[in-house]
Amino acid sequence: MKKLYSNKLVILSLVLPGLVLFLFAILAPICLSVYYGFTDYSGMGSYNMIGLENYKTLLQDPTLRIALRNSLYLALGFIFIQHPLALITAAVLDKLGGRGENFFRCVYFIPNVISVAVIAYLWKFIYNPDFGLLNNIIKAFGGKGDINWFSTDTAIWAVLIVLIWHGFGWGMLIYYTGIKNIDPVLYEAAAIDGANQTTTFLKITLPLMKPVIQVNVTMAVISALKQMETVYLLTNGGPGNSTQFTANYLYQQAFKAFKYGYGNAIGVIFIIICLLATVILNKIFEDREETKLKKLEKARAKGAAV
Repeated sequence: MKKLYSNKLVILSLVLPGLVLFLFAILAPICLSVYYGFTDYSGMGSYNMIGLENYKTLLQDPTLRIALRNSLYLALGFIFIQHPLALITAAVLDKLGGRGENFFRCVYFIPNVISVAVIAYLWKFIYNPDFGLLNNIIKAFGGKGDINWFSTDTAIWAVLIVLIWHGFGWGMLIYYTGIKNIDPVLYEAAAIDGANQTTTFLKITLPLMKPVIQVNVTMAVISALKQMETVYLLTNGGPGNSTQFTANYLYQQAFKAFKYGYGNAIGVIFIIICLLATVILNKIFEDREETKLKKLEKARAKGAAV
């Protein structure tokens, strides 16, 4: 086996499929997006190189600013509402055990199994101002129950609720898996020392879940930026661009307004924002103690070399 894995042809045969997939499915489209972002291509026919004109227009585009603001709202909703609830739910499910644990784990994940189209139309009926479930509940508690949830003032909040609810199952499942991988001996030792469940969660579960939280939060921020299908089916960015998101706006510009070059310029900005968000989150979650140890080791290595 050692000789097999030291063979360069074997190594190449194992690495090559993934490398080819990366080049043609990820890197090549990104490079093409950068190229077309400098053109006035409409998606058909010939085109001209226009330099930075698309990016200059982007800087003055009020709709893009609204889309980025809405993406920021959604990212904050994911980080401060969805993920804390998902983490706490995962911890409670872990302690629940038995059939109840399996039942509720499936129940929370059901929205992620259902088609996005079904989810969107389901919530359209829930939000319906005439016969929707939400307005009927308000009527049952003595309210007027005639709220138009997709008006200019309330539409973005209605969409955010759907998106946060719909992604809850994935976040909960990842946290649940992370908690299951924590050594139960640690909890047993804490119980012997007299720690209650809150102390155990804060002192053992939460610190050990830091890498999982980092991955989940990074995915949540990127997901907030690339929301498209649910928004498109619910409101398509309306009314008046109040529920516009970056990916949906990119689609509208590239394939409906036939501004393919402009759409690709939006895509390039989207990639840059995703990369910056990932770097910033990695810095935020960076283990400072580990970084200090690495710096000390480097300093010692330099001292030994001198």
